Amino acid sequence: MRGTRTSLTGARTTRRHSTINGHDLPLRSHAERALTDYFAALNGHRPARLYDMVLREVEEPLFRTVLDYAEGNQSQAAIILGINRATLRKKLREFGLSA
Repeated sequence: MRGTRTSLTGARTTRRHSTINGHDLPLRSHAERALTDYFAALNGHRPARLYDMVLREVEEPLFRTVLDYAEGNQSQAAIILGINRATLRKKLREFGLSA
């Protein structure tokens, strides 16, 4: 059902003639909830290098999922991610996802 998927790149997007804002996007909601849970679990400790940690945690599943969605087609995966194929291949090697 690829035709029913919506773009998550903008702060506002439309789906089935209804408008949703960035706060209604499921990915954003999941990220906010995960970060809130993370901070709650720190028990008063201060986080360090949070940006790098979040990128490491999110980037590999992002590439794996997009490549799966594109049925292994790296050209399509690169287009979906908005990066060039060389960057995609470099990242796939980094994550051990290359064939």
